[in-house]
Amino acid sequence: MSAKTKIWVFHMKELIYTAIFIILGITFLLLMIFMFSADRKPQVAEELPPKYTAGIYTASMTLGGNAVEIAVTVDEDYISSIHFRQLDEAVLAMYPLMEPALEALSTQICESQSLENLSYSEESQYTSLMLMSAIRTALEKAEN
Repeated sequence: MSAKTKIWVFHMKELIYTAIFIILGITFLLLMIFMFSADRKPQVAEELPPKYTAGIYTASMTLGGNAVEIAVTVDEDYISSIHFRQLDEAVLAMYPLMEPALEALSTQICESQSLENLSYSEESQYTSLMLMSAIRTALEKAEN
């Protein structure tokens, strides 16, 4: 018989910690393998056709015998800006609510990218409706 008998003493706490670290290590290793494996094909999102044809589109309306032109600038997927094009000072003097109403509408449309659920002040209600009609006409020209 051999006189070299060794007795090992393990504390239960150390065994539990070791098992937890081994499980975490294996989980981390498997996660890294799945994330960086070369066999996976990249997922390509289906490209939607562009909503608009990029450019500047105009619509005209007549106020008091003067033509007012509204320009709508669009990119392929969103409305960039809406502004007056060559607005006569006589029209501004006769219709002072036009410019603030268009600025308010332009801000809301560019943020929401929609002509739905827009709000406008009670004092410029009819002005805003006329401007909305012209903006809608210009956007219809831009749609694909």
